[in-house]
Amino acid sequence: MTDRTPAAPAVTLLGLGAMGTALADALLSGGHDVTVWNRTAARAEPLAARGARTAGLEEAITASPLVIACLLDHASVHETLDPVAASLTGRTLVNLTNGTPEQGRELAAWAEKHGIAFLDGGIMATPPMIGHPGASILYSGAREAFDTHQATLERFGVADFLGTDPGLAALVDLALLSGMYGLFGGALQALALTGSEGISATEFTTTRLLPWLNAMLTSLPEIARQTEEGAPGDAANSNLAMQAAAYVNILDASEAQGIRPDLMVPMGELLHRAVAAGQGGKDAAAMVTLLAKEA
Repeated sequence: MTDRTPAAPAVTLLGLGAMGTALADALLSGGHDVTVWNRTAARAEPLAARGARTAGLEEAITASPLVIACLLDHASVHETLDPVAASLTGRTLVNLTNGTPEQGRELAAWAEKHGIAFLDGGIMATPPMIGHPGASILYSGAREAFDTHQATLERFGVADFLGTDPGLAALVDLALLSGMYGLFGGALQALALTGSEGISATEFTTTRLLPWLNAMLTSLPEIARQTEEGAPGDAANSNLAMQAAAYVNILDASEAQGIRPDLMVPMGELLHRAVAAGQGGKDAAAMVTLLAKEA
């Protein structure tokens, strides 16, 4: 059952992949008049059965003051919107297509050229999370557009405005994903290693891996503080030189167990670079600056 009310503004959703469909579902559940468009029209049929209006691209755009695009990639955004830019003039475009900071800034400049209010976004949720606790979406770009449509955007999850630089949402999105994939990469290596000796993946994860990772994550605020202050601290008990010497055992053991060490090699290389740069006595924060290209 939806709580449709006249106060819920009309919204157009372009792109009905798994995420776009979840966004449209959340809008319908929130009582909005929703117009949807997808290159493959058949994907709109389940939403039409729930009350969404289906339309051609230009008709869909002109149906609502707020147009949300959730497409495959940056190229597909331009491929879809360039021919109908005039129809977007005077409206707000929210781009929830995954991209880079530079792509967000480029699309903002394109929107400004055509008289379109623009927000770029980064979705910090999987499709089943949309509209439920735990979902959040990062936004950056036109502050006035965000303020105007914040209540609608909060149908998806917490609407987190990062600033007027349209590249910020993508930057923070990709930074958070980097942390996630790095964590997952280490976890995958751990499961491969233990699995090579028949250790239960479920038991190992619940009784050992999760408690260990949770304990180690408590060190992140201190690493962040040292990074921000530009003063990596000495680490007498677990310095980078000691870690670099021990790290090779992860690679050697993986090889011996028939496990590819590819996921772990880059961190080992970074540890040895830090030692070579005279940072062997420092804590992990010393490695952050080594990730800059000029380093």
